[in-house]
Amino acid sequence: MTSLTLRNRILAMALIAAGLSGCTDQPNRAGLLETKAIAEEGLIYGLPIVINTAVTAGAIGDPKAATYRGPFNHLVSVDKVLTWEDRTIVTPNSDTPYSTAWLDLRAEPVILSVPPVPEGRYFSVQLIDGSTYNYGIFGSRSTGNGGGRFMVVGPDWQGDTPAGIDKVFRSGSQLSFALFRTQLFDPADMPNVAKVQAGYKVETLSTYLQQPLTAAAPSIEFPLHEREEVKKHFFEYLDFSLPFIPATPAETAIRSQLARIGVGPDKQFEYQDLPWLHKLAVLWGMKAGSERLEAALKTNSGLINGWKIGALTGGDAEHYAGNWLERALVAKAGLYALDSLEATYPISRALSDGTPLDTGKHAYSLTFKADELPPVNAFWSVTLYDAQSQYLVKNPINRYLINSPMLPELKKNTDGSITIHIQQNSPGAERESNWLPGPAGEIYLVLRLYWPKIEPPSVLPPGSGSWQPPALKRAE
Repeated sequence: MTSLTLRNRILAMALIAAGLSGCTDQPNRAGLLETKAIAEEGLIYGLPIVINTAVTAGAIGDPKAATYRGPFNHLVSVDKVLTWEDRTIVTPNSDTPYSTAWLDLRAEPVILSVPPVPEGRYFSVQLIDGSTYNYGIFGSRSTGNGGGRFMVVGPDWQGDTPAGIDKVFRSGSQLSFALFRTQLFDPADMPNVAKVQAGYKVETLSTYLQQPLTAAAPSIEFPLHEREEVKKHFFEYLDFSLPFIPATPAETAIRSQLARIGVGPDKQFEYQDLPWLHKLAVLWGMKAGSERLEAALKTNSGLINGWKIGALTGGDAEHYAGNWLERALVAKAGLYALDSLEATYPISRALSDGTPLDTGKHAYSLTFKADELPPVNAFWSVTLYDAQSQYLVKNPINRYLINSPMLPELKKNTDGSITIHIQQNSPGAERESNWLPGPAGEIYLVLRLYWPKIEPPSVLPPGSGSWQPPALKRAE
């Protein structure tokens, strides 16, 4: 029996000895076992919300912070390739330099404008609300490369759509996030990406209409957003976030349950004010929820050649349909993942037999047959991440991925296939063009397929498509 299991058993016995659900000093307060169950489900439900709020706080809060990106309704473009030093969000990509804008929709809508983008260069603008639902997208796949103007409105906004607007998107929350992706062919292509980024524009409706500025909404004082503080004060953070996010019909039940332990838009959760047994029940529930998440992340069920396909699929509220565990898994493993039609993300943490990938112990190979490259309309890439930090890995050649624009430079096998060498040390000068460097430890790989083809062979629908990623093999 592990110490963790023993601790849980002792805690359970303490609660049982205290009278289980009948032990409460207030008639409206949930009993102990009910508190434990609510805290467990509440952690899984609230995790994406809390993570998003913490990222938002870091991005628009302290100008001196490394994560600062500017005030609300202000666009910032990253005009460089992301590296191991970039740690704003987990599992970042280095294919499409980001432009970001955190939107405050309380006072008025915001207009996003994009210029014509050269044909053959993929771009997309993803709209994400406070629940991490993808409520809108425009770009190469959905609206083309011709440019346009798009209006983002808050959940309660009522008003006319001004002339010149191509489409209106309604956010599910008062605070939102716009994530622009612009394809980078290779590091030398960065000036061309910067030219496209320079044409992106974010402005409030009054600025767009050249009218007097609408009175600003009250400023928001975010709580501390450092990771350990967020973990320590999880339900306080969730309590802070919910007033900005009206409940969807699927959320009515869980919101009502959270109110039973003092969490909600009109509540003020104070852990320190709970009776000591209820504190234990909350901690027990949070631990149980965290363990469920970790177990689901590490499960090898449903693997195809060692890959999970569809595990990082983003979507709107209808897509998740109240499946809080699925939404939490996406937020934890690949925050702000796109919908599967826009990008599909097979992920591998182990060989087909379930052995974890560890470039500190082994070298691996991934071979695409000549006629079985990933079927996409835009491009594909294979990116390596450190399994512990979930960030890109520092390496001697500053290479974090291998993608389809690199195909002309990659060394081919005699049969026309292409082998990617995934290992800590160089595979030798002849193979170094195909080397994806790893650390001295466990890793995971994400195969990104941007704008996947829908006709066979296709990776869609995720998990049952006619195309499957090849299996990783341990190199001899």
